Amino acid sequence: MDESLQENRTGMNSTAISPWFRPTTTHTQERDLVLLMAAGQKSYLITLRRGQQLHTHLGIFAHDDMIGQPWGTVVLSTLEQPALVLEPSLSDLMTHVKRGTQIIYPKDAAYLVHRLNLRAGSRVVEAGTGSGVLTTALAWAVAPLGKVYTYEVRPDTHQLARRNLERVGLLPYVEMSLGSIDGGFRQEGVDALFLDVRTPWEFLGAARAALKPGGFFASLLPTTNQVTDLLSGLDQHGFADVAVEELLLRAYKPIPERLRPDENMNGHTGFLVFARCMPLGIEMERWQGRDRQRYRARKRMEEEIAEEAARRAADEPDESRKYPRLPLP
Repeated sequence: MDESLQENRTGMNSTAISPWFRPTTTHTQERDLVLLMAAGQKSYLITLRRGQQLHTHLGIFAHDDMIGQPWGTVVLSTLEQPALVLEPSLSDLMTHVKRGTQIIYPKDAAYLVHRLNLRAGSRVVEAGTGSGVLTTALAWAVAPLGKVYTYEVRPDTHQLARRNLERVGLLPYVEMSLGSIDGGFRQEGVDALFLDVRTPWEFLGAARAALKPGGFFASLLPTTNQVTDLLSGLDQHGFADVAVEELLLRAYKPIPERLRPDENMNGHTGFLVFARCMPLGIEMERWQGRDRQRYRARKRMEEEIAEEAARRAADEPDESRKYPRLPLP
């Protein structure tokens, strides 16, 4: 690994256990994460602490007014403006992070967690970290027994992601590394690996070394030419069960009298590429998709037809000659 790589390992006992993994309660407690939803669905993500306040354009909301209240309680600001005290979802956590880079949308992140087969106790590698949006979803899925190992080369982005993860209480389940992945990953035998880098095909050898046999691989890419290069690399490095997908999410206006699609739609955000890391020595062509096998068979047939046509053309007499060929002496 690059000598400049700096580790930031946070043990499970370095902070109080995340509120996400305490027994669920019907009432809020101090240090709980709360989604405060005001009029017009303007929302704020806060951590409840006694004596503190949230200053908004609707007035000041006191944390003390929220602590010990049932979820769904309405609280009033100093300007008598109401707001709902709600338990935040994973999607809320991801959409309220401070952004320093382009983020992965919740629709893609949730599907990645599903396709990477993550659950409590899983070990997953991520590169790069970015603002920590996907890291949040990965840590949510593998905690409290698993671990996310995330790599980021930019110091400012690394620190931003650390603050975002700490804010939502998921930093204890993440091992953050600052530095390049050019020299590979320190982990071995992990369950899954995700690459969010410009040229993921250059790191497939390192991915193989980190993944367990049969481990899950995924990458997100914005353009088709990048996907093509990655598909070629997956062939060369022994990955099977390859799939390329994209997710389109359409919201509807929840008005009973005139239910209709929202004008805005979360369309194309990136191509998701999935694969499985196979043991070396397996005949990969046998385990490729049916469409891929049909394409290869058709190409082989076309090549055979072209070769046969060329052979016949060479055997046929040249009709342009006026006289037959003389026998060789």
